This record gives sequence, structure tokens and C-alpha cells, in this order.
Amino acid sequence: MSEEKPEINFSKLPFLNNNLELEKRVEDLLERLTLNEKFKLCAGRRWWYTKPLRRLGMKSFAMHDGPHGVRVDTEGKIQSTYFPSTICRAATWNPELSEKFGIAIAQEVRDVGAHMLLAPGINIQRTPLCGRTFEYQTEDPYLNKKLAVAVVKGIQSQRIAACVKHFICNNQESNRFTVSSEVSERALQEIYFPAFKAAVKEADAWSIMSSYNKINGIYGSEHHHLLRKVLMNEWGFKGFVVSDWGATNRTTSTESCINAGLTLEMPTLSKYFPSKMRIAFNEGKFTEETLNDNVKRLLRIMFLTGLFDEVSTLPQGSRNTREHQILARKIAEEGMVLLKNEGDLLPLNMDKLRKIAVIGPNANIQTFLGGGSSTNFPPYEITPLEGLKQKCKEKIEIIDSPAMADVTIFFAGLRHIKGMDAEGDDRNSFALPPEQVDLIKKTIKENSNTIVVMIAGTSVSMIEWINEVPAVLQAWYGGMETGNASSAILFGDVNPSGKLPISFPKMLADSPAHVSERTFPGDEKVFYEEGIFVGYRHFDTKNIEPLFPFGHGLSYTNFTYENLMLSKEKLTKDEILTISVDIMNSGEYPGSEVVQLYIQDVESSVERPLKELKGFKKVYLKPGERVTITFEIDKSDLSFYSESHGKWIAEKGNFNILIGDSSRDIRLQTGFEYLG
Repeated sequence: MSEEKPEINFSKLPFLNNNLELEKRVEDLLERLTLNEKFKLCAGRRWWYTKPLRRLGMKSFAMHDGPHGVRVDTEGKIQSTYFPSTICRAATWNPELSEKFGIAIAQEVRDVGAHMLLAPGINIQRTPLCGRTFEYQTEDPYLNKKLAVAVVKGIQSQRIAACVKHFICNNQESNRFTVSSEVSERALQEIYFPAFKAAVKEADAWSIMSSYNKINGIYGSEHHHLLRKVLMNEWGFKGFVVSDWGATNRTTSTESCINAGLTLEMPTLSKYFPSKMRIAFNEGKFTEETLNDNVKRLLRIMFLTGLFDEVSTLPQGSRNTREHQILARKIAEEGMVLLKNEGDLLPLNMDKLRKIAVIGPNANIQTFLGGGSSTNFPPYEITPLEGLKQKCKEKIEIIDSPAMADVTIFFAGLRHIKGMDAEGDDRNSFALPPEQVDLIKKTIKENSNTIVVMIAGTSVSMIEWINEVPAVLQAWYGGMETGNASSAILFGDVNPSGKLPISFPKMLADSPAHVSERTFPGDEKVFYEEGIFVGYRHFDTKNIEPLFPFGHGLSYTNFTYENLMLSKEKLTKDEILTISVDIMNSGEYPGSEVVQLYIQDVESSVERPLKELKGFKKVYLKPGERVTITFEIDKSDLSFYSESHGKWIAEKGNFNILIGDSSRDIRLQTGFEYLG
């Protein structure tokens, strides 16, 4: 047991030598900590910080929200770049952009003097009613992991810690502090684990945030199996686990959290009062070895983020730069999804229009406030109306009367308020507010050339009016440059290339989580009875037609798919199968296409989805340009998790390769045999 240690001259101690090997620095500092100092390091202070240890010259480790821009205070005294919502970034299907975003937001974290960003949020989108769908990425585990790895690598390249959240199955806000997500091991392995696992194994994530909810009856912050066994022992996680803010309040005990592997309780004390920790320690409910492992994990990340290093040796921070604002606009432009464009109403021709009616409740709203941890304070936000006014300046008159206009642009959608897109509450309805639906219908009668631009972080019911509207653009929450980005797409300065990262159901009952109240919202428990059949896996397998399928997104040009070829017709367990396909821009506009690869297991001993995404590539092509795209798959891409065997299995047999530009628009198909 450690004894109290006197004040020391720490200026030349080994742990302050940044030329020393990381683990030696960690061990040296750990040995110098008293037991009480270790206790102090396990709980937060003043909402965003760890406690400083002045005896050793240890400053507070600082962490801030949020996923779309750094927020230091609640008054907006410190401003930062407001990036598009996470789902908008996911709709780009562009890992390179996600990595650039990670770099940029980490630079802003550094500029405000912090060490960790409380992002990315990578919970699977199980229900369109989840209040935080807008700040998560996708319904698909493969797309989720590819984008998560890119973001984490980008953030941590700047020696800022990414805190990947919320581990795990925090897929709703209803009863989020108490509900138990009742989920099968197969669903965990195939749907909910992959992005967290990849963030650890491929990107070396430095922190994981435990969720509020229970998982199969045990709170995330004290879940020994998930934290200690799976995350740390099986996946090799070397960073530290931090609780969601206040997530420890309802946990069983101090020792249950410590033994599970929870290093840091935030924001203040509940289970990790030093006196509580001392009592539990003296009673033998946890060992100093276990405590040391938890503390070492935090110390390790403190060193990695440069807490003890000279500022001049660290990557430079920057905030609200033109470069970051351009990146925010780029993400918005690539993430907006053209859902419908009958008669090629879009893009609008500046030279052929005299008057445009711009109406709708979301035409002139700013979206940086609200939403909980996603609240931002940017130096500006260009609304859709402001963007159009700037675009049409002195060329086209902007009016508010559809009947008098050549074209009407109706900005519909949700807001960051209770019951819509906001942390803490799920949506109270799948429908748009009735007054919006009525106004859309009225507008269509007055002007058949009506374009609906949807400002929302998730899918909404469009069944009442979708067949009457020729064009629909899903603009999400596009960040500080949303008005410029949407205007650029509407007028064709930018060719839309976004693809849906979630399925849009026609009606809520079509969604897999909405079979009964047991499956959503539940009460003390919510039952994931759909198992692995989340999102398009459900729609495909149950033969339910979505309003717009996963992966869907139109362009102003056309792409031709040809020459699908495999490197071999038979695959053994240690081999790699190479798939190639030619893509040509056969239209008149330059543009980008997201080529999607799905795999189908023709016959299996267990029920499997009709198809599963196992590859995608985004390619930019000029008119007439052709390119050959290649993919590689191996045994792991053919496997499913067998609960009876307790491991991943790839069965012998025939598999199909499906290539398309959405989960429902398959252009080419071929097959091969897996020999095992």
C-alpha cells in the first residue's frame, strides 16, 4: 500500500523527460503518486477537468464537447467553427473528409487549451425517433467503423485524445439513465461492436465513454464483461474509460466501477469520493493493482496529449480559420443528399429564372444552439435564405409568394428542441409538424415547381406529400456554411454526391425497432428483438420497401457500371479476393459516385441478411471519364458470429458480390465459392 509522500523537486524527474519511452514515464509517475492522489485523479472537477496535483506539477486534464464544434462555455464567450452534423458528415461516404474534420476539430481543441474532444459519437442508428440520430453516423456497422477510424486518426494525429462514445447500445434517449438494452451476443458482435472495436484496434482510440444505460441488466460504467474483458482484454484497449456525465450515479458501488475498469468519473463525485474509495480499498473490495491499472490508463493519455510537455513541442492549435470554414462547407456540400429530382428540375438555371419563392419555417433559422452536447457558438452561421439571397443577388428576385414565382423552395424540417433533434429526449413524432405538412400541400397547389429542402438530422415522414413534389434535398444540419452549401447544390455549382447513411422508412411501423412498445421505447427494459436486422438488413430481409433506401443519393449526371470481374472463382480461408469494376461518367456534369459493394451469403445454417455492405469507394469523374475501382475481401467479410460456437465463422458455400449505388439499386452481380 502506498504511503503519503513529501513535496519534491520535480523539475528533473524522469516522467518529465519527453525523450523517455512512454511506458517508463507512466511507471515513473505512477510510483510517485500516493494512494490518495490516485483517488483524486479518478474523479472530475468543475465539469470539464480532472483534479490538478500541484505536488507533482500536474495540471488538470481538460475535455470538451462536442461532435460538431468545440464548446468551452455556455455563454459563447469562446467561439469555434461549427461543422455539419455527424450524420451529414457520414452522408459524404468520404473517410478522407472525416479524417480532415478530425484534424481540424483537434486543432480547435488545442487552441482552447484542452486535451480531449468528447467525440465522435458512433452509436448505431436503431430508430429514427432517437433524439441524437443527428450526432451519430449510420445504421450500418461497416460504414460506421470506416468513418470512426478516420475521425479518430485525424483527431489523435494532433495529439488530442478522441473520446469515442457511448459504449454501448445507447440507441435512444427515452429512459436513458435507467433503461436496460436487452441485446443478443450476436447483435452486439455484428452490429454494435464493430465501430468501437475498429476505433480501438485500427485507430488506437485513447478514450472510450461508457453509456448511461444498462446492457443486459448492468450499467455501462460498471460492466466488467464489456469494459475489462471485451474492451481491454480482447480488443487490447490501452486508453481510459470515462463515464458519461453523471452515468455513475445509479451504479451499484464504488468497487464495481473500479473493478470493471472505469478510470474517470465525470463530471463530479458520486462513487469516486476519496473517502468512499478509501473505505472500499480498506475492506479489500478492490486491489491497488486494479486501481493502478485504471490510473495508468489516464496517465498514459496525459502523456500522449502533451500535458507534461512544453507547448512549443506540440502541434499548433488554430480556431475559426478560413481553412476550417472551407472544410465545414465542403463537408456540407458532399453530405447533402438529393433524394428526388423528377423532370430534372434541379439544378436551377440562373439565366432562366426571374423570381424564386423562399418559404418554410426552416428557411431562416440558425441551428447552432440546442441539441445538448452538440450546442455550438460559431462566429457566424449562414442560413438557407441568406445563402440564396447572396447567390441570387441582382439576378433573381427572392419573394415569399409561391403563386408568383417560377420556382418555390420550401425549407422544412426539425429543430434542436425538446421532442425533435435534441439530447435527452426522443422525437415525439415521426411526422413533420402538421402546420408544415399543410403548408407544403398548399404550396404545391400554388406552384408545381416546388423543391423541398429538409433541414433535419434524421428521416421524417414524407408520405403525405412526396408524390406531389418533384425535387427533395436532404440538407441535414449543415453547420455554419449551410446556406452557401445548399445554394451551391440547388444552382449546380456543386453536383450532389451524398448518399443516405440510414434507411428512410415510409412509415414508422416499417422500422425494425417499432414492432411494439417492448422494442421501443420499452420501460425498465428495451428489447432488441430485431437482433442483427437493423436498418436496410431489416427492410431487405422482410421485403419492406423503404421510402428511400440506405446508400441512396442522386446526382446531376449519370454513371455507368461495367466489367465486374473477380480475381478467382474459388476462395480459401487464407486468400484475398480482388474485385474490379469499371465506372464511367456517362452524363453531362462532372461529379462523384459512391460505388457500394454488398455480399450475399446464398445459403447459411443461420438466418443472415439478404446483403451486407462490405466495401465502398467514392470517385470523382469528369464527363466521359472512366476508372477501374478495386476492392479486396477475405474470410472475415464472409463471416457471421455463431453464438453456439462463441466465435466468428465463415461457412463453405456460394456467395454473391453485388455492386450498386444504393442497397436497392444493384447494377452488377456475380458469384464465387468459398472453400473454407
